[in-house]
Amino acid sequence: MAAKAGTQTNGEVEAGLRVTQVRSGIGTTPKHRGTLRALGLRRIGQSNVLPDVRDVRGMIARVPHLVTVVPASAADLDAARHARVRRSGNALDEQRRS
Repeated sequence: MAAKAGTQTNGEVEAGLRVTQVRSGIGTTPKHRGTLRALGLRRIGQSNVLPDVRDVRGMIARVPHLVTVVPASAADLDAARHARVRRSGNALDEQRRS
């Protein structure tokens, strides 16, 4: 059975990648702008912590001239994952069901 994205087979959470937009998407192809959007980047200087998986690495490889990438700790990855759930409202739905 395959492991979940963002976890190793032994249950430990693997570190992620902190992706920061350093150049504008204006003047780039629509495909590049869509890739920036998929990485969760909307403006210069904005960062997003993403899991270190093939899909994310492929998106980064498409726009290396627009972003910088540094390793992020597992704690950063967990905090970013928690913030995404909080923004989407899923955590509130879970509390209401209980």
